[in-house]
Amino acid sequence: MSPAFLRQGLHLFLKKQTNILSAAFVIMATVVFSQILGLIRQRLLVGTYGASNELGVYLAASRLPDVLFQVIIAGALSSAFIPVFSEYLSKQDREGADLFASRLLIWGMAVFIVIGITLFFLADGAVRLIAPGFPHEQLVLMAQMMRLLLVAQLLFIVGSFYAALLQSHSQFFVPGVAAAMYNLGIIVGILWLHPFVGIYAPVYGTIIGAGLFVLTQLPVIRRVGFRFSFSFSFADKGVSEVVSLMWPRTLSLAIFQIGSLVTLAIISFMQDAGRNYVIFDYAQTLAFAPVVLFGQTIAQAAFPVLSRERTNLEAFKKTFLTSFTQMLYLILPIAVLFIVLRIPVVRLVYGASEFDWQATVLTGRTLALFGVGMFAQALTYLVARAFYALHDTKTPLIIGACTTLLMVGLGWVSIVVFQMDIGSLAFVYSVTGILQLMLLFEVLEKKVGGFDRSEMLKTLGKLTAATVLTGIALYIPLKLLDQLVFDTTRTIHLIALTGIVSIIGLSIYLLLTWVMRVKEAGIFLLVFRRIGNWKEILNKSDEVIDQTRLRA
Repeated sequence: MSPAFLRQGLHLFLKKQTNILSAAFVIMATVVFSQILGLIRQRLLVGTYGASNELGVYLAASRLPDVLFQVIIAGALSSAFIPVFSEYLSKQDREGADLFASRLLIWGMAVFIVIGITLFFLADGAVRLIAPGFPHEQLVLMAQMMRLLLVAQLLFIVGSFYAALLQSHSQFFVPGVAAAMYNLGIIVGILWLHPFVGIYAPVYGTIIGAGLFVLTQLPVIRRVGFRFSFSFSFADKGVSEVVSLMWPRTLSLAIFQIGSLVTLAIISFMQDAGRNYVIFDYAQTLAFAPVVLFGQTIAQAAFPVLSRERTNLEAFKKTFLTSFTQMLYLILPIAVLFIVLRIPVVRLVYGASEFDWQATVLTGRTLALFGVGMFAQALTYLVARAFYALHDTKTPLIIGACTTLLMVGLGWVSIVVFQMDIGSLAFVYSVTGILQLMLLFEVLEKKVGGFDRSEMLKTLGKLTAATVLTGIALYIPLKLLDQLVFDTTRTIHLIALTGIVSIIGLSIYLLLTWVMRVKEAGIFLLVFRRIGNWKEILNKSDEVIDQTRLRA
């Protein structure tokens, strides 16, 4: 690999991203990097502590601090900070932009510190509220861990603020890499500190990772010229505007996060609650990797264009449907691959002597049941942003609240009333996710005056047929090769089996969609043929990101 090639690639990543394709490419690359480190982190955790109640306590202890961060900070940064800060930049008011950003950061940290200190002293009661079924000694351990994890969340607030600020300057690479450093910190904590502090190693690693998240972004923060000013005024017009814009998104996040806490409470009533929570969390982590990779990145890249086209509904509908079918085209084969290859995938990612066969099988089954609704989880990112682009934040809030309540109710019935295994909770999650997508799509269609249903249904029919045939194409060679060719007790054979079967299945999917003349197949084949000109292709995309339009 030539130095010139590396320099050109690094230049593409570090420069401002001014179009959808290059931004999506950079975001996706950093997401992949972060997810690889995340899977290494998960593997180390389960390899060190096994699918144990002790590991379940650590995972449960991180839930409430994370919920506080998501509700207090993430709502403001994801829906309000970037458009308001970008408006200052568009007016060439750098001093006003920096002052506004400084005040928002101070207020966010102040609110979190007040709530965090309260939670620090009330941690013993808080863990009994969110995990009432855990034994007393595990609740004591959970409370101690939670107090330490609050420190990490305070650092994470600063890092997330820096990331949003850099994204406002169309810098996507460094924030993405910095987020991956969070996982690296936990990895370092497990490897270095486990012999000395046991299960507390990932807790201290979380604090290290949050610190790396901040430090990695500091050089670029200086380069874009941000100057922090200590000002505690609430009279700032920008701060007031952020508060007015963020509340629907914050409330929506709060409802979802409360749903996740109630899910933890439901699982706590199961026998070996900690172990079951590990299995649920690990299956969900695997299932959400492609959802974030394709759903979040494409939706994030399409959002500015949808915002810009909201006054031209025909262009809006075309952009939305194009993104919708592209996302569906990418996520469906991955979902069916996870469903069919669930056991090999779990063994490859989490396989360790401490992760026993019973845990592997149950994690695989739970992963497959999450896979049923994987497409819905990915597409919901896009549909929600379509509403935000139309300046409607209430509809996703209402529908999300209703489906979350339904998920909690069905989860309680399946686990507590019928005492089903943890996989039933994943199935409930998938069913309610599909229902949420259907309701959002129906309301959006009425809002924009209808979509071209005939063309859309034709594409959906082709993709569904291709996906079913791909599932068969995956299943047959999996069974034949597993029984007749490979000894999958050996890791190298397991890798070969999974790789060969995946290539066969995905190749057949690409071939079938090309034969069926699915437009997306032609687009991606064209990209593959022109992959040698990747830099030129990314730079010539005609969809320009206009950060000042991100007001939804």
